[in-house]
Amino acid sequence: MYLEGIFSPSERVRRGVDVDEIFSGYCDGAQEARERHGVEVRLTPDIIRGYPLEDAEETVRYAAKYRDRGVLGVGLGGLEADYPPEPYKPAFALAAELGLASVPHAGEVAGPPSVRGALETLGPTRLRHGVRAVEDPGLVRELADRRIVLDVCPISNLRTRTVRSLAEHPLPQLVAAGAVCSISTDDPAMFGTDLSKDCDAAVSLGLQPRTFYDAGLEGALCDERTKAHLREIGETFDWEIR
Repeated sequence: MYLEGIFSPSERVRRGVDVDEIFSGYCDGAQEARERHGVEVRLTPDIIRGYPLEDAEETVRYAAKYRDRGVLGVGLGGLEADYPPEPYKPAFALAAELGLASVPHAGEVAGPPSVRGALETLGPTRLRHGVRAVEDPGLVRELADRRIVLDVCPISNLRTRTVRSLAEHPLPQLVAAGAVCSISTDDPAMFGTDLSKDCDAAVSLGLQPRTFYDAGLEGALCDERTKAHLREIGETFDWEIR
């Protein structure tokens, strides 16, 4: 019904693709999804860790240029363990100035300091992953108190060996501590997953689907009219059919 998709424009620019062609192509695809299938797609391009800060600023400025076509925020992806979030503070400050939300990756292959750095310097609405915050109970309390939604990706966490087995995944512990956790996929093609598989994984850990639907809605960047529609679907859906 609704999704916020990630792409990494700087990778394609380095291969010689024009920036406008990249952004317009994704926006055209989102429009086609709406027209042909009724799926509302919004976009949150990633700044890539390790690329020059000039590339980060370029991603932000082009994201703002295409805001009226459904680009709502910017993320931070790539090699988390090698590149902490703090140097990207100017790019995310620019994003905020231009009306874009902050949705960085943090807390998958790096631990609580990565999550803390993102919280303190990038002004996130949501954190993609965030699961290793569980190693610091005080940090989990802060995430819960601030209602920072964690986009948890169980299959990705398994494939990257963040967890040794699905049974050991910290998602139930995070939810029990009050963290607001939605379910996502990270990179479906890379990790051999899709949203159904990740949701099934979450359910296998004892979570109720309604809880991560509501968390996803709370963290969504869309306009209030779209949120109201999604809220109505959540209220009328038969959550017992599983």
